[in-house]
Amino acid sequence: MSTLEKTETLEATTIAANTQISGSQAVLEALIHEGVDTVFGYPGGAIMPIYDALYDYNDKLKHILVRHEQGGIHAAQGYARTSGRVGVAFATSGPGATNLVTGLADAMIDSNPVVCITGQVFASLLGTDAFQETDVINITTPVTKWNYQVTDATEIPSVLAKAFYIAKTGRPGPVLIDITKNAQLQLFDYEGYNKCNHVRSYRPAPIVRKEYVEEAARIINEAKKPFVLFGQGIILGKAEEEFKRFIEKSGFPAAATVMGLSALPTDHPLHVGMLGMHGNYAPNVMTNECDVLIAIGMRFDDRVTGRLDKYAKQAKIVHLDIDPAEIDKNVKAAVPVWGDCKETLPMLTALLDKIDHTAWLQQFRELEKEEIKEVINEELNPTTDIMTMGEVIRELNELTGGDAVIVTDVGQHQMVACRYAKYNQSKSSVTSGGLGTMGFGLPAAIGAWYGTPDRDVIAIIGDGGIQMTIQELGTIMQFGAKVKILILNNEFLGMVRQWQQLFHDKRYSFVNITSPDFVAVAKGYYIDGNKVTERKDLKSALKTMLEHDGSYLLEVMVGKENNVFPMVAQGTSVSEIRLK
Repeated sequence: MSTLEKTETLEATTIAANTQISGSQAVLEALIHEGVDTVFGYPGGAIMPIYDALYDYNDKLKHILVRHEQGGIHAAQGYARTSGRVGVAFATSGPGATNLVTGLADAMIDSNPVVCITGQVFASLLGTDAFQETDVINITTPVTKWNYQVTDATEIPSVLAKAFYIAKTGRPGPVLIDITKNAQLQLFDYEGYNKCNHVRSYRPAPIVRKEYVEEAARIINEAKKPFVLFGQGIILGKAEEEFKRFIEKSGFPAAATVMGLSALPTDHPLHVGMLGMHGNYAPNVMTNECDVLIAIGMRFDDRVTGRLDKYAKQAKIVHLDIDPAEIDKNVKAAVPVWGDCKETLPMLTALLDKIDHTAWLQQFRELEKEEIKEVINEELNPTTDIMTMGEVIRELNELTGGDAVIVTDVGQHQMVACRYAKYNQSKSSVTSGGLGTMGFGLPAAIGAWYGTPDRDVIAIIGDGGIQMTIQELGTIMQFGAKVKILILNNEFLGMVRQWQQLFHDKRYSFVNITSPDFVAVAKGYYIDGNKVTERKDLKSALKTMLEHDGSYLLEVMVGKENNVFPMVAQGTSVSEIRLK
């Protein structure tokens, strides 16, 4: 069915204007008009009217019953990241709503378009400390792009239209709409649903100032050593092709932030690796060697800049971003190009001279050889019997060909996966970049699969992170998401242990973590699995996992005290990155 046919079908099945409906029905009508097909949620007392109405919408909306509200919002994030659409989560009042907070903060810092709908006590009980009443509006104000409490059902269509508009436009982000129970039950004369395309004083699509584009082009054309840093803004702006044409015109070396991974195919000849604390050697060192730094859709967070007062002081900074709050926030730009990179990149590319930067690019490749010799060779092809995380990712790359969606949790495995996973297409890397939320991986992978069910979705998780949201195996069991779960078990909270080893005289304080029999736990949820302890079994076990028709859990035992290098230690500059 084409998109047009699908839209027409949905329109035909929605409630006509001038009909009396409940606030709960209005919520579901809004979702259908916004093209929502999947909701992740957990019912409860204060949101019960919406769930009651949902009973009659089973043929139009798929509801995935998660096992914890945090899992619900992470799943909505994963869905948004792979589908490019708005993710939706439901939760009840009180603890249901507060359980969303970590996910909201995660979505806020990583610019994920998510709409959360929470139930609330009757309006007459607000402020009385009623059962499961909490002030979710004030609690979530710092971690949402917009939030609002509805106490009258007549507001619901316009408020939800505004919610979706704000969540997905400009720099995307999470929106929370809290609806009191009386508003969910209230009947009102429905006047139909009108999508929002304007909010007073909100400018999601800034007017690009041509003079800044021209000044940026002048600086870039004069550069002898230009270097491009790209972030998730390329993916969010659907500007992958425009970005490729920009860097290819003059052969600019380009490096990704963690959130920018997969915006450019890993094997592209101008891709010089990943930036940041555990990024690649060349892009970190060359940040302090370039004469013009062109930052596109990224926000110069501390993991990318290292010590800020020693960051790229020699370079002129050209910063392209849709969010004016990011420009000059951490790094002063010589030229700010405020706008959607889908619009600004072609304008800039048109003004660029075609200049050969082959010799400059070669300097990156020379440094890359050092990293391969000192770090990568041993990580990907270890000479001891102890398996490494890197060799697991290498084997995975060979089997998937770089076509899978890789979802990671947070920790050493995350950095290793980000460093070594191959990506052929955009929206293939899903991780918690800004907040660094352990427990993100499993529920986000469930949502990622619903966002792109035709692709292989592999959740790479550590033995610590999996235990934070392991109950979501129940969601997989019940709804059949074909997520492949790859646990890299080093019997430690590995990244904290690495820091304790390097910077705290190896005083290992509460990082030794005991785990259950993960394969047995998975089997308890009727999910097949296997455990690998020897290298000779690794490849066949990965192949079995990938070929299995359904979800599968594979646990791989890796070196206990392996470290992730290179590393920019805290308080040092990016050019002081350590290879060992």
